[in-house]
Amino acid sequence: MADEKPMISVIVPVYNAAPYLGQCLDSLGAQTYTNLEIILVNDASLDGSGKICDNVASKDIRVQVIHFPSNRGPSAARNEGIRMAGGRYISFVDADDTAEPALLEKLYESLIQNEADVSACGADGICIESGPAALFSQEEAMQCLAQGSPFNLVPWAKLYRAGLVKENLFDERIFYSEDLLFLYELFKQVDRVSYIPDNLYHYHCREGSQVHSGMSQRKYTALLAQDYICRDAKIHFPQTAPGFCCLTLSADLCMAILAIKHGAEEESCISCLKKLQANIRRHFSLRVLSFFPRKKDQIELVILYLSVLGFWGIAVIYEKYIKALKGR
Repeated sequence: MADEKPMISVIVPVYNAAPYLGQCLDSLGAQTYTNLEIILVNDASLDGSGKICDNVASKDIRVQVIHFPSNRGPSAARNEGIRMAGGRYISFVDADDTAEPALLEKLYESLIQNEADVSACGADGICIESGPAALFSQEEAMQCLAQGSPFNLVPWAKLYRAGLVKENLFDERIFYSEDLLFLYELFKQVDRVSYIPDNLYHYHCREGSQVHSGMSQRKYTALLAQDYICRDAKIHFPQTAPGFCCLTLSADLCMAILAIKHGAEEESCISCLKKLQANIRRHFSLRVLSFFPRKKDQIELVILYLSVLGFWGIAVIYEKYIKALKGR
């Protein structure tokens, strides 16, 4: 019987997701694994998301809602859900994403059959190289994390033993790259991670999300997470260190381009680029550079490594003029 299976706690951090939240919660309510609790943490949304959460909770006894009086960020929201979670297993879903009905059931079956600590599945809407079903040791799983495949670098599309998660909360000081930091710390304590390639999770990339917005003070906290992971990996998982350094340089290059693309003032933009350049210089090497498949990215990284003003000038010219010409 489905009800004899242990409870799964699904934690959903919610912030200004009103246009998408209904579909997300419908997909969770339709899960074939029925012994679950859904914990919605409304992080002081301003768009009516809180009312949607309360409305769903009034109709489904499995749903609990927590309302934050002020915005605290996704790490704090997830941690509050983790502390409340009563399930033997925990899964995370983002409020603007949706899940296939069999998501939790298949993740549970994979975890139990393989006696794993974490199970992961495929997801669409995100660029990632998939692979066949597999069972990874801790070192192999950490290598997968460093190379960004076959499973992604975020907490969703996975099922965890609850004890592991409760012992490895999200770092609330980190607002960007907090996902990778969480998984890195958690994987340091796992024995096995199982993977199934089925695309059971649907990631919806939306404009205005943190990933696509310009730079902010909160985003600079990513540099702390990146620096820690790269240094720690060199000591404890040296075979993964180049991969984690590649992830760091890739994220820093992306942030540099976003800072220019979103029209930051020149002085502010240069200051931002200098911070990113310093982090790139800490973790740059020719071996790490060779991990980038695109020559364009390699060239941009080298330019930023050598000269902030050179990178800024070239990027501004490209954004303002070359893109405009291409659009004609």
